[in-house]
Amino acid sequence: MSKNFASHADLDEKTVSFDKLSDNAYAYTAEGDPNTGVVIGDDAVMVIDTQATPVMAQDVIRRIREVTDKPIRHVVLSHYHAVRVLGASGYAPEQIIASEDTRDLIVERGEADMASEIGRFPRLFRAVESVPGLTWPTITFRGHMTMWLGALEVQLLQLGRGHSKGDTVVWLPQQKILFSGDLVEYGATPYCGDAYFTDWPATLDALAALKPEKLVPGRGAALTTAEQVQEGLRGTRAFTAELFALVKQGVAEGKDLRAIYKDTYAALKPKFGHWVIFDHCMPFNVTRAYDEATQYPAPRIWTAERDLEMWRQLEG
Repeated sequence: MSKNFASHADLDEKTVSFDKLSDNAYAYTAEGDPNTGVVIGDDAVMVIDTQATPVMAQDVIRRIREVTDKPIRHVVLSHYHAVRVLGASGYAPEQIIASEDTRDLIVERGEADMASEIGRFPRLFRAVESVPGLTWPTITFRGHMTMWLGALEVQLLQLGRGHSKGDTVVWLPQQKILFSGDLVEYGATPYCGDAYFTDWPATLDALAALKPEKLVPGRGAALTTAEQVQEGLRGTRAFTAELFALVKQGVAEGKDLRAIYKDTYAALKPKFGHWVIFDHCMPFNVTRAYDEATQYPAPRIWTAERDLEMWRQLEG
């Protein structure tokens, strides 16, 4: 393989920020590493996405304890990817909440995804031996769920498929703050290996219709103005739409996957190549787009073996 596989060359530790968005909302971000959201209610704390291992979760907990001593009772999974969910046990929550679609994906492909992601992201699975196994929701919902953390209304919403079929956003309607998971990225390349390219634009429209004034993306800095929120939405839409259009064009021209990958990479590199994990994501993204444009409406399961085979085919 001419390029280092996935994120094997990404070994530099990132600087963590813990940004206050309101008296109730905080964003744990780390220069394009996976983000964690924190919501502090009257009597309990909710964590949105957990980091990749229980040991890595301890740094989130340390930051939370700098601002509140309320118990961490609720963990919300924005989707099923291992890098987002395997740290859940570190919080010892009373409830782990996810969409029914996310639970279905954990049943179907959780073990394969765990092995796949640990192989891709060695730095992000620090102390991987602390992971006790798959993270299972204790509460699931479909479409919409409202929780009250005292007087604070917290809405869990499935607004459509995009990054995965189980995508959940967390919305604080009283404060116009949105935690988007990987449906929106900022200065970071959207990972589309399990995506629904055809659906993603309408899902972004549904997010925009909420008119969030602040937004915590899946990766990248917290967006703290309405203008920054629009920039994040536009960037994610542009990347996913342009990539899918290029792949569909290549399919229509009868090109094979490797040729389409080379053409799509070359076309997108000048505009998006400076975004975090661009080189990591592109082989997975183009493969999924090719699948969706040809014969696989639903994403195929990624295994550690399939990851390496795909990488050799496209980057070898």
